[in-house]
Amino acid sequence: MDLEYKKNILFVRLKGHLNYKNTYKINTFLNPVVMKHKIKYLVYNLEDLESIDSSGVDAIIHSKRAIKSNQGKLVMCHTNYKIKNALRKLRLPSIDKENKIYKLIEA
Repeated sequence: MDLEYKKNILFVRLKGHLNYKNTYKINTFLNPVVMKHKIKYLVYNLEDLESIDSSGVDAIIHSKRAIKSNQGKLVMCHTNYKIKNALRKLRLPSIDKENKIYKLIEA
């Protein structure tokens, strides 16, 4: 997991597999930081994510709740078909490039 905070947006770049073995990174470290610092915008870049299981989906749901409590937006970026299908029930906005987030949050 690679993190970058730029222009009031937290970019989270996930790699490999998001599963029960590593979702603790999101649940224990990322989501509390979002709450503590009142981060409103979070972009999950999934370009290098190969797979996600139900615990990975749950971790993203927890992130969505944290961002929503801050009156913000959670956005997916570079989502491949397999990952998009696993996350479709979350109805999250999706962009194809990270820099498109700036136009989305202005809307």
